[in-house]
Amino acid sequence: MATSTKVFVAQLVGLPVFGPDGESIGKIRDLVVALRIDASAPRVLGLVVELATRRRIFVPMLRVNSIEPNAVTLATGSVNLRRFHRRPNEVLVIGQLLDARVSIKATRGTAVVLDTAIEPTRTRDWVLSRVAVRQRTGRIGRRGPVQVLNWEEIDAPGLTELTHAPQGTAHLLALFDSMRATDVAAALHELPAKRRYEVADALDDERLADIIQELSNEDQKDVLSHLDDERAADILEAMDPDDAADLLAELSEMDKNRLLELMEPAESAPVRRLLEYPAHSAGGLMTPEPIVLTPDASVAEALARVRNPDLTPALASMVFVCRPPTDTPTGHYLGCAHIQRLLREPPSSLVAGALDTELSSVRPDDSLTQVTKYFAAYNLVCAPVVDEQDHLLGAVTVDDILDHLLPGGWRETNDA
Repeated sequence: MATSTKVFVAQLVGLPVFGPDGESIGKIRDLVVALRIDASAPRVLGLVVELATRRRIFVPMLRVNSIEPNAVTLATGSVNLRRFHRRPNEVLVIGQLLDARVSIKATRGTAVVLDTAIEPTRTRDWVLSRVAVRQRTGRIGRRGPVQVLNWEEIDAPGLTELTHAPQGTAHLLALFDSMRATDVAAALHELPAKRRYEVADALDDERLADIIQELSNEDQKDVLSHLDDERAADILEAMDPDDAADLLAELSEMDKNRLLELMEPAESAPVRRLLEYPAHSAGGLMTPEPIVLTPDASVAEALARVRNPDLTPALASMVFVCRPPTDTPTGHYLGCAHIQRLLREPPSSLVAGALDTELSSVRPDDSLTQVTKYFAAYNLVCAPVVDEQDHLLGAVTVDDILDHLLPGGWRETNDA
């Protein structure tokens, strides 16, 4: 992400937002942050963008490609046009945090928030790291000095009053913010249905999608059935296509087709393709979004792609080289390159020179048993799925195999 390392929020308000091809999306009106249970900096969830129609929508920070002094550019032109509604445990920086009263820990004096600064972390998250405050002097007509402090240097107990979550739910949301999705899923399973639904309503779409992917089939259907159809479709769009397909396959034909119709065509297309295969076949197990490069790509480009923190370790272990198009189903499949081999190659060399052309591929109709034997024979954690015309359809990863080999309901038990 090409952007400044630290950005003051007041400078962002009113900036135009553009898609990757320069199309105008709207203007920034606010930022949304999530409070944490400890004193660590709040995580920035996304932007509140006002469209030309005056409708305000939410754009997740993961969709932001760059923040420049005169504009913000998104990594994708596809945005959710549903009207923005603040969820529990979320705070609007401009609308609620500015002018809020806080105390300075070192002096125990009170101050008023004038501005805040956000910056990215190594994991591509953004946090509200700095706070510009003006100290309160207690003397009428006299203004105190302005200080820029780290978030950890202030105490802001009154911020919890800015949320509208029930006390127990607000505490859970702050606690879940620092937990892995799989651990949150395990905690949700133990919650009463009412509290589970309150948490689901409060979470942003990207986070809820990550958590739903870690739930058991029954819990997935339970949470999805609680959501209205529009939000359920948004959650499915945010999920990995193979996980979305697995979930939809558990629903009735009527519910499945209704949700597919509500999804954006570009998001539903790969899910529809996966649903054509039996659940326990390579085609049903695969993800249609592996790393695909053309033969003229450099090793440096391949390594940059595998560094994406959104990739699982298994998907990041291998890149696939194909003739255009590179979206699945691709052009002619040429071979794969293992991450260990790429690390030994000069960055300027072509990835085509590091291909493993002798590794056989998996066919989409291969059974789970056949795919498992393939992984065991070649000691792999990721494998290409190629059709009879040598088009790459996707990749199967070892975590998907384990998920189907383990007995049903394994996510709900703590047995060793």
